[in-house]
Amino acid sequence: MKYLELFLNYLQYEKRYSEHTIRSYSTDLNQFYSFINQTDKPVEIENVDFHLVRQWIVYLIDNKISPRSVNRKITTLKSFFKFLLQEGYVKMNPVSLVISPKIKKKLPEFVSRESMDNLLDYIPFDDNYTGKRDKLILEIFYYTGIRINELMHIKNVDINIEDLNIKVLGKRNKERIIPITIHLLRSIQDYIQIRNETLGSSKSDYLFLTDKGEHIYKKLIYRIVNKYLNLVTTIDKKSPHVLRHTFATHMLNNGADLNAVKELLGHSNLSATEIYTHNTFEKLKSIYNQAHPRA
Repeated sequence: MKYLELFLNYLQYEKRYSEHTIRSYSTDLNQFYSFINQTDKPVEIENVDFHLVRQWIVYLIDNKISPRSVNRKITTLKSFFKFLLQEGYVKMNPVSLVISPKIKKKLPEFVSRESMDNLLDYIPFDDNYTGKRDKLILEIFYYTGIRINELMHIKNVDINIEDLNIKVLGKRNKERIIPITIHLLRSIQDYIQIRNETLGSSKSDYLFLTDKGEHIYKKLIYRIVNKYLNLVTTIDKKSPHVLRHTFATHMLNNGADLNAVKELLGHSNLSATEIYTHNTFEKLKSIYNQAHPRA
C-alpha cells in the first residue's frame, strides 16, 4: 500500500486537491487493491496488466455499479498509474488503453414556453417586498440563465442602467457581462425601490436580501423557485438550474447562435452547451412531422 500513500500525498501536497476528492480517490483505489488481492495469489501493483484491469471493470459492472461510477474509478486508476509511471515505479500504464463505458446522456429538463409565460404574466405575486423580490428572482434566472451562486452574489453596483447589463461572477471567479431587457431593468428598479422603502438603509451591498435585510441564502432561493414552478409545471425537478436549462433551450429554439448562448451561460467549452441542441432538435423533428406532407 506504499504506492497508494505516496499517490495520496502527491494529490494533497502537490496537486492541492480537496479532502473530498482525495477521499474519493482513496476509496476507488482501496477497492481496486481489494480486488487484486482477493485471490490465493495476490498481484503486486508492478504486475498489474491491461487484462486484470479489464477483469476489474467487468467485476464492477456485474455488481451493478453504474457506468458513471465505473468511469470515475477508471479515471482514478489512470491517474494513479500515470503517477507511478512518472515516478519510475512501473514500466507501463495498464489503464491507458481502457475504453470507458458509454454513459447515456440525460437531456436537461426545462419548463415550456407556455408555462413560463403563464408564470411571469398571469400568476399573481404579492404587491410587497417579498412578492417583488420573488418574481424578480424568477425573471433574472429566466432572462439571463445565470447560476444560483451568481444570482446570490449580484451586488447593487453590478447593475448597469445605462448599458442595460448585469455583471456576474462565475466559476473560477470569472466575470462576464450579460445583457438585460428594458423590462427586466424596470423590474429591478421597482424591486430596489420597494426594498429600500421596506428595509430602510441596508449595510448590505447585495441586490437580494431576506425580509430581515440579510443576504439571501441558497435554501430560500430554492424554496421560492420550487414554490412557483409547482404552480405551472409537472416536471420532476423544479430548481434554479432548471430555469438555466429553460433559458438556454428557449434561446436556441428561437434561433440564437450556439456560441452566443455558450458565452451567456459562461461555459468554458462548447460541448457543455451542445446538450441543449438535443432539445432543440426534438422540437425540429416535431415541427417536421407535423408540417411535412409525407411525414
